[in-house]
Amino acid sequence: MSTTHFGFQSVDESEKARHVRGVFDSVASKYDLMNDLMSAGLHRAWKAYTVLVADIREGHQVLDIAGGTGDLSMAFAKKVGASGRVVHTDINEAMLRTGRDRLLDAGVVLPTMVCDAEKLPFEDASFDRVSVAFGLRNMTHKDVALAEMGRVLKPGGKLLVLEFSKVAQPLEKAYDWYSFKVLPQLGKLVAGDDASYRYLAESIRMHPGQKELKTMMQAAGFGHVDYHNLTGGMVALHVGIKC
Repeated sequence: MSTTHFGFQSVDESEKARHVRGVFDSVASKYDLMNDLMSAGLHRAWKAYTVLVADIREGHQVLDIAGGTGDLSMAFAKKVGASGRVVHTDINEAMLRTGRDRLLDAGVVLPTMVCDAEKLPFEDASFDRVSVAFGLRNMTHKDVALAEMGRVLKPGGKLLVLEFSKVAQPLEKAYDWYSFKVLPQLGKLVAGDDASYRYLAESIRMHPGQKELKTMMQAAGFGHVDYHNLTGGMVALHVGIKC
């Protein structure tokens, strides 16, 4: 059996999804609050920039992978108009349910489905835009997921990957202290769960850096890939165009 990483732990590949599911089952109800607290609200600016770069137009077909509590899906829905469609997906039922309820409370009704990014249940060339925000690092086979995202995109379509990345070197020590000392305690205090937020910090360190992820996207078939560092590289937005 092959192994992979779950944070700093080594686990069987077949078990990673179960471990990740446990993390998000635990944090779903406090996910939005913790995002605001952890990032001092910056996650809203990162997502707003993603929506801007996505350049979504009326009539577009958009797939939101790992859409969770629905921030991007809600923003995209305002752009596609009545003739477009946004599909809100996540592999985690608790996160998806929280997002669906939040969208409905805002009067936004979207197709919502449990969906594994490594086995997307959509036809080739179905979407103008595909997004995945803070979800790629949790996937077991990132190369497979990226290839699937490319498969369901139309030629000329755009993939947007918003993810934690490699922070600029002068910020590393302060960022490590915050990640491993403050975040778990904040998670314990607010969400009653320090282990899940320790996993968050570890999973960020195990995720490919900006240049490595760019290479992975090119290997997955994207003809043009660029990335935008946000907040000193704490987060990066990778953009791939399907040729």
